[in-house]
Amino acid sequence: MTTTPPHQTPGVWPIYGHTWASQYLQRALQPSGDVERTVRLSHAYLFLGPPQVGKTTFARALATALLCHATTAAPCYGCRACRLMALDSHPDFRMVQPTARVDKEFVVDRQKGELRAEQAEQLIRDAALRPMEGRRKVFLIQDMQLANPAFANKILKTLEEPPAHVVLLVTAHHRAALLPTIVSRCQVFELRPLDPILVRQALQEGWQAPPNEADLLARLSAGRLGWAVDQLRHPERSEERSRQLASLWRLMSADRVDRLNFSGELAAQRDPQSLFSLLEVWTSWWRDVLLAQAGCHDACSNVDQQERITHHAGQIEGRAVQDYLATLKRIEGYLRHTVNVRLALDVLLLKLPEA
Repeated sequence: MTTTPPHQTPGVWPIYGHTWASQYLQRALQPSGDVERTVRLSHAYLFLGPPQVGKTTFARALATALLCHATTAAPCYGCRACRLMALDSHPDFRMVQPTARVDKEFVVDRQKGELRAEQAEQLIRDAALRPMEGRRKVFLIQDMQLANPAFANKILKTLEEPPAHVVLLVTAHHRAALLPTIVSRCQVFELRPLDPILVRQALQEGWQAPPNEADLLARLSAGRLGWAVDQLRHPERSEERSRQLASLWRLMSADRVDRLNFSGELAAQRDPQSLFSLLEVWTSWWRDVLLAQAGCHDACSNVDQQERITHHAGQIEGRAVQDYLATLKRIEGYLRHTVNVRLALDVLLLKLPEA
């Protein structure tokens, strides 16, 4: 999902935050006769960062600037190329995404899909063709960490020496998940989470979010503007968070039988995204309890639940909170690999501190 604000200003880079990266790329995009041009345009760019931090948004903004007909370092949004990009119909831009794969195993990467050999072959064929509209063809390869070995190996030659008219844009969560040979062939940009103040400002200015809602989402987002915008666009996600917190509070005073029953319900859903959303909400809650115990109430994320945070902070020992946060992190790691899901969830629920 992209997080480009609804209202775009001609000649302005359409990105909130990541100023250092946008300034670097604008220098590379300066017309060749401009004395301020100090950076050479690369043939391949790799954008790294956690999910929903803005990698795809940034890559699409760069693609729009590369294809824009105006002789500026930022999209004009008025030319034919910019209008086609806004409609996702530019013939010289192609996004390559992981394809779905059906599998009974509870493995997150397989649920999301993978980049396959036939996709690499199609990209190589398309790259060899001349552009239809302008001077360049731009390919965006999304979630390269989900590439199977065949895709990664087939794309290496094109990443190293693409046709002169081709620019390749790649996104991934972190470089450790990629072949070193892929990383070495790209200009790398590591996008970090934004300051919550900037996220709040972006939500209010770009998406007209009410101040209180913008503040809450900015705190919960952990610096991921894409996540905050997604929550804003889907109000039902807020209701899901409320249900997840209510389940946590109920289970804290429940007996072992009720906890194991809840574990069974979670395992039966076989919905990894819902489960990881629950783990994220619970982790955020226990982090706030730990912060409250340290007297750092202003740093809490769940600002709409301060009274209950304070209540739990006074009820539960700090050591128990720290141990459970470690358990949440460990169980999340287990669930990202092939494990006995029910057993992992049983451990998660049985170790839940009691109120």
